[in-house]
Amino acid sequence: MNFRLALCLVSCLISVLLGTVMMKEKGAALGAHKPRIGLSLDTLKEERWARDRDAFVKQVQDLGAEVVVLAANSDDVQQVTDCNSLLAQDIDVLVIAAHNGEAMTKAVEEAHRHRVPVIAYDRLIRNSDVNFYFTFDNVKVGELQGTYLASKLCPGGVQTGGAKKRIARIYGAPTDNNAKLFKEGQDKALKPYLESGQVEVVFEDWAEDWKPENAKKIAQAALSKAGAGGLDAILASNDGTAGGAITALREEKLAGKVMVTGQDADLEACRRILRGEQTMTVYKPLRRLATEAAARAVDLAKMKPIVTNAVLDNGQVKVPTLQLDIIAVDQGNLRDTVIKDGFHTEEELGAAK
Repeated sequence: MNFRLALCLVSCLISVLLGTVMMKEKGAALGAHKPRIGLSLDTLKEERWARDRDAFVKQVQDLGAEVVVLAANSDDVQQVTDCNSLLAQDIDVLVIAAHNGEAMTKAVEEAHRHRVPVIAYDRLIRNSDVNFYFTFDNVKVGELQGTYLASKLCPGGVQTGGAKKRIARIYGAPTDNNAKLFKEGQDKALKPYLESGQVEVVFEDWAEDWKPENAKKIAQAALSKAGAGGLDAILASNDGTAGGAITALREEKLAGKVMVTGQDADLEACRRILRGEQTMTVYKPLRRLATEAAARAVDLAKMKPIVTNAVLDNGQVKVPTLQLDIIAVDQGNLRDTVIKDGFHTEEELGAAK
């Protein structure tokens, strides 16, 4: 029996046991009402999270279930309060996109006290007995960013000697476990180039709450420290931080002259790519993640088995996980990926011209 099949079978067994232990009482009542899903979001201030919400809500409703959505505006206390509010509304499953993966442990504990299973959405909830985790391979996201950047800066591969390439690194929110996974992947991709001396990190820092204005400050500090030698690239961990970095570059008339990475394929990021200001993004099929999570949440409410393809350790338990594939996108394949999938339209991107 191969490993992936074994994982799937174990996941199915877990979901069946979960249904028996946690949802026996709720299951008897489902015939009297539609399944109700609670969705707790960190924020709706970023484009991608509004897209996730809309796709999630549509899928739940298309499946004949109900959904209640609350967003915490990146406030840990508010998000715990939101989860308690959702639990008070007789939900059958709680789905959490955590602002802080450590702080939401309390919400998981409270949900289980109410015999409600919890799905961690895109961001792992640490040190808890969360039931499932649906996400992308976040280490691979960082690897794609680092590998892409290294291939452009050092097209001949790992070598000794030659001109050193100077980069700045803008990490995500220190409270977001994903930000640490992105960094882990970036580190892995860049390690041989850093060790050979081909690439030098001039400046690096974490952008609180993923805010573009914080990323702009980091980019400004990096440009100041780089001095006359300048920067060859900014390894930004998402499109929001990339946007902040590019704002700093514009002010120095360097936009388009310094490579900038990103992820999420936000509309403005794709426009920047077409304009030549941003070099690449990582396209994550968010609609698919949202619809998969919504469908599985409804299945869980109905006590159906949940199939996963990985297991991740969150510090307390090994969490059954569903990971979806990702794609590096630049000017060369943007239309064959982002537009072809209907994520953005040609008309929307036309505003870049």
